[in-house]
Amino acid sequence: MAHASGANTGRRTPLLEALLTLAEYLELSLDAGASLIVMRHASDTATLYLGDASGPREDLKRRGTVTASLANEILDATRAGVNVMEIEGRTYRFFRSFTHMDEVAAVVFSPT
Repeated sequence: MAHASGANTGRRTPLLEALLTLAEYLELSLDAGASLIVMRHASDTATLYLGDASGPREDLKRRGTVTASLANEILDATRAGVNVMEIEGRTYRFFRSFTHMDEVAAVVFSPT
């Protein structure tokens, strides 16, 4: 069973798909030693990148896309600042922040 714990206690239970997707990309982020960056270039999709959010956008590595509704569920399941979540028995700790890259808003998940 996937569930959030710690910093997000009291929030509604997010959809399993959103948590599993977040965990998948957080694992890639940890493996790469980089942040997960989510940018919405179109109204119906969000693109996920790995890299340094303070560096040039062209240095980011594109890792996939998700629907806008799934990206929204991920945002609903997390909060700005420090997050501690348990997903499928594994604890994830990350800091969620916001930035702009080339005039596009981005959500950044940085491992802690």
